[in-house]
Amino acid sequence: MAEEPTKYLLKERDIPTHWYNILADLPSPPPPVLHPGTGQPIGPADLAPLFPIELIKQEVSTEREVPIPGEVREIYKLWRPSPLYRARRLERALDTPAHIYYKYEGVSPAGSHKPNTAVAQAYYNKQEGMKRLATETGAGQWGSALALACGLFGLECTVYMVKVSYQQKPYRRSMMQTYGAEVIPSPSDRTNAGRKVLGEHADSPGSLGIAISEAVEDAATHDDTHYALGSVLNHVLLHQTVIGLEAKKQMEMAGEYPDVVIGCVGGGSNFAGLAYPFVRDKLTGAQPKLRFLATEPESCPTLTRGEYTYDFGDTVGLTPLVKMYTLGHSFVPPEIHAGGLRYHGDAPSLSQLVHEKVIEAAAYHQRASFDAAVQFARAEGVIPAPEASHAIRAAIDEALQAREAGERRTILFNLSGHGFFDMAAYDAYFAGKLEDYAYPREKVEEALQHLPKVG
Repeated sequence: MAEEPTKYLLKERDIPTHWYNILADLPSPPPPVLHPGTGQPIGPADLAPLFPIELIKQEVSTEREVPIPGEVREIYKLWRPSPLYRARRLERALDTPAHIYYKYEGVSPAGSHKPNTAVAQAYYNKQEGMKRLATETGAGQWGSALALACGLFGLECTVYMVKVSYQQKPYRRSMMQTYGAEVIPSPSDRTNAGRKVLGEHADSPGSLGIAISEAVEDAATHDDTHYALGSVLNHVLLHQTVIGLEAKKQMEMAGEYPDVVIGCVGGGSNFAGLAYPFVRDKLTGAQPKLRFLATEPESCPTLTRGEYTYDFGDTVGLTPLVKMYTLGHSFVPPEIHAGGLRYHGDAPSLSQLVHEKVIEAAAYHQRASFDAAVQFARAEGVIPAPEASHAIRAAIDEALQAREAGERRTILFNLSGHGFFDMAAYDAYFAGKLEDYAYPREKVEEALQHLPKVG
């Protein structure tokens, strides 16, 4: 009997030469991005204080393929192509006829998918002569990735880390410092935005929205500094499509095509990175029955409970207005361990696809997600990041549904990063102290009352 492969590996020459741009295939034109002051559509000049021109071009481009610079592809070789695994042991544990595949992005030096865009952003900023990048981070995955990328290109890096994660994940902080970054707990007294929040809530645990405000202010007030964002914006999701482009080749190697593609969503970058190259197949009619499932926390359920409208990407209101699913820019989510999913909004392109019912969404409680993470770790050996546990929960549920229906189902999900620096969360789980935060309806309703007025 021929051996059944567990992993599907590509060669370095198979690293994609182009990123895939979903804007070329959206069912309808994306809503315009609006200036935070005037409410009018923004132009390149409005973004120039924050981003290099090449990233601004990518943000608005409708070209289906965008070339990946040679220097970026060369650095990608440090960890790309990433492996695709068939989760055969998990399948046996679940006694399911489903075939479960996962694309594993935890093999990058920073331990997640985030370097796919961090390296590209650092490259373009270096080309434009920047000396420093300022950013925010929730769980620390993005901050670690940008610190790595800045070190590779000789750039300084300042990271505003959400305070609750700064306290929960000290080794993420150490990792960023090892790569050469300055890490500041947010809200801080370094910026007007941080001081404003601290003046109103001295014990604020922070949020991604607050940390974004601080990083944007830092970049906008220093001529040698640009801002770098780890999710939400089109150019960020564009860079992540190397995941899905590789996965399509690997699924061909396995002789299968997914029935459902799953990923967790905070801002949307790792979900889009895997899913968007497959979404194209659905939009073009090549795979009309293909399903997509975006998973999120029940305590911060933007796609399942949010309002589809214009809102700021940050708490203070410094960023442009984008149309997205939002819980309100002033909303501060509960202190769940999946820090990368504690964001009040979502990527505009992802929001549009959910609104147009191309993509489904589901929300899960914290304990149910960790149940899935532990079951996965014991079967497959990889300890997942808390964020990715939401995708694993959905994949296991899909496999169990296939068992109940007695049907074959091919499931593909993105394991966006490992949880090696998140063991405090697992300690809380095993001690029975992992709290299931309910949907904070009253706080969301209050935040939604403060949405910007857009004509």
